[in-house]
Amino acid sequence: MLDARDLMTEMMSGTPMGPFGPLMMLVFAVLIILPFWFIFAKAGFPRWLSLLMVVPIVNAIMLYVFAFSDWPSLQKKPNE
Repeated sequence: MLDARDLMTEMMSGTPMGPFGPLMMLVFAVLIILPFWFIFAKAGFPRWLSLLMVVPIVNAIMLYVFAFSDWPSLQKKPNE
């Protein structure tokens, strides 16, 4: 049984999510990036912008830039 000191040592060991922590973080990142990858492509923006969606604060800024900018895919073509 863990006492308070052992519990604190366990929590401060640097691996609070256990051995599957990095795998869980990778799965979470893919679940965030994948939909934005397709949304940015359909809107006419570069797909690599979807990678910014996992960066805190930058994702909120990009959301507003994305919402209020002109989408390249909706702009009229010069031939039309």
